[in-house]
Amino acid sequence: MTLMRFEADGRPFRVDLGRPVSLAIPLDFAGPQPSCFGAPRAGSRPLQSGDFTGDTRQGGSCNCDVLTLAPHCNGTHTECVGHLTDQRVAVSERVPGGLHLAQLVTVEPEAAETAAEDSEPLPLPGDRLVTAAALARACSGNAGPRPRALVVRTLRGGSPLRAYQGAAPAPYLSRQAACWLVDRGIEALVLDLPSADRADDGGRLTAHRVFFGLPPGSRDASAARRPGASITELAWIAPDVADGCYLLDLQIPPFVADAAPSRPLLFPVQPA
Repeated sequence: MTLMRFEADGRPFRVDLGRPVSLAIPLDFAGPQPSCFGAPRAGSRPLQSGDFTGDTRQGGSCNCDVLTLAPHCNGTHTECVGHLTDQRVAVSERVPGGLHLAQLVTVEPEAAETAAEDSEPLPLPGDRLVTAAALARACSGNAGPRPRALVVRTLRGGSPLRAYQGAAPAPYLSRQAACWLVDRGIEALVLDLPSADRADDGGRLTAHRVFFGLPPGSRDASAARRPGASITELAWIAPDVADGCYLLDLQIPPFVADAAPSRPLLFPVQPA
């Protein structure tokens, strides 16, 4: 046990840093993978350089693979405002790391036809929305300190290795939900969805823009009012992980790119 004690909102808490819960979907380059947006599979091949072969099974002295993947499509990933801007903003610069207070909630997406919320463009019949009302209900019972990160679970079971196909293969955030997150001061959002927005929304990416503080249609990073915000998508929150208060360690490699594969780790927080 690696026990840490800390104070938040004037109250003492404790957390065991020796027992993290990973929310990342393992990426098997040779096996089943999640898929979305019609992207090709993540792949792996031995490095070939002169007489060297990076595969001991082929006579090489060691294994050395060349990996290919699209971070936005091939598994759990974290993205920054650079996902939407002409300027190449690096997620490793905007997500410096460290532990952040987080709340994990489970929400039930609502049918767009009956929800009192919307997006831009307007949702179509059959779409499902993660609404501000659902988030508010889920967060209302929080007895812990006020978080700056929110982990949202919409899937209650099944396999994380899902194939997302079509214009709206999964729920997505309503415009009001994105505004609610901003108003609540959430800087790091973790979703078990392939995208915060509808897969085919005509390029609007309304929820992304609201969350990063970008005006509609803007591709200028300097216009972002929330330049340090991040969205993690395609996370996997197992059914046995309880809703509640956690510390979030959002681990990403130092990629100079708008998104990178990530491993969100949760550490349960208890009153001291």
